[in-house]
Amino acid sequence: METHQDFIDQLPTAEQQKRVHEVLTWIHSSFPNLEPVIKWNQPMFSHEDTYIIGLSTAKGHLSISPEVKALETFAGAIDQAGYSRAKGIFRIKWDEPVDYTLLEAIIQYNIDDKAGYKKFWR
Repeated sequence: METHQDFIDQLPTAEQQKRVHEVLTWIHSSFPNLEPVIKWNQPMFSHEDTYIIGLSTAKGHLSISPEVKALETFAGAIDQAGYSRAKGIFRIKWDEPVDYTLLEAIIQYNIDDKAGYKKFWR
């Protein structure tokens, strides 16, 4: 798997493919300076060689992984949006709307917070 489209194509249902495509396209168009990459068989975005955000999928949900610091910073907003959280991720059920305002804030936070950071992970 080399591209985000490769990731989308291997998803088991049309519903999952459509949702992941929408989210990845939104991130790419909203943050054109981010580099789309595949690492550990998952679609991610990096900026200046540091991790910003990644996605993964499960049967019941799309997982968003913004790293623990961002997850903790936005815990209240994630809870208010009705998403469940686990270590390092929050989950958006396939039938739930994506809160793009929240996603934008999380991504921008990581870009700003990791400016000049020289490692991939915090």
